Amino acid sequence: MIEKKVKIAIEACLTTALGEALNIERITPLSGGDIHQAFQLHCGQFNFFVKLNRADKLEMFEAEVLGLNAIAKTQTIRVPEVMGCGQGSDKAFLILEFININHAGEMKVFANALANLHRQSSASFGFNQDNYIGATPQLNQWTDNWLEFLAEQRFGFQLKRLARNGAGRDLLKLGERLINNLDTFFHGYCVTPALLHGDLWQGNYGFNDEGEPVIYDPACYFGDHEADLAMMELFGHPGEAFFTAYHQHFPIHSGYPIRKRLYNLYHIMNHANLFGGGYASQAHAMMVSLLDG
Repeated sequence: MIEKKVKIAIEACLTTALGEALNIERITPLSGGDIHQAFQLHCGQFNFFVKLNRADKLEMFEAEVLGLNAIAKTQTIRVPEVMGCGQGSDKAFLILEFININHAGEMKVFANALANLHRQSSASFGFNQDNYIGATPQLNQWTDNWLEFLAEQRFGFQLKRLARNGAGRDLLKLGERLINNLDTFFHGYCVTPALLHGDLWQGNYGFNDEGEPVIYDPACYFGDHEADLAMMELFGHPGEAFFTAYHQHFPIHSGYPIRKRLYNLYHIMNHANLFGGGYASQAHAMMVSLLDG
């Protein structure tokens, strides 16, 4: 549960954000978070969602705020409104609008909204700030070259972490070989920077009670729109109706099925670094398939 000093700090943050004094009347623990504790705050007629972690994790919440605000600014797809973040005692917190999320909405509507988000572009690849993919730092330094961005700030970064975590020589060599051959996956395909959610697996999107699509827990950057689509297929599948509708608003290149595996490799490498287990073997198999395919 939330200790008294932290509760007072959260109430002060909410009072500042709303311009009126609020008291937390009831706190309901929520499940589903692998990194942070999560709670629903009941404050009279208002409800809020709050994440808690150690005080040294405040930077993670600040990065999430930047991503949520970047998406909200586009007015293309719904995200929870940010009420504030800060520290209380030895805890960092992030307070968001509480949205009752379900998965019973119309995927065609979601596809249209996501395509509109991806139309938001930039002169370069990257983002205004480094952020996090799960609990792992994610580099977002601006660069004009997508392949360099992938090689250095995505696959290269994860490969170095795998080496530090004791990954086998075969995996590391395959990773280096893949990085040196990234251009083979982009013949005839020109990548335009698109604003991405960045971690769009099925646990990070849904619909509110009015049927509006909602995305949350972003790891934003400007990159290839296919990377978000690929992530949606990594631990589930949004359905063919989604892809048909999306393609009508933002055409999907014929080379996507191959690059989908490439983009999802990044997340599997990250899982290998975070959780170990069979993810390293899965990353190895994906690299072999990509290089031999």
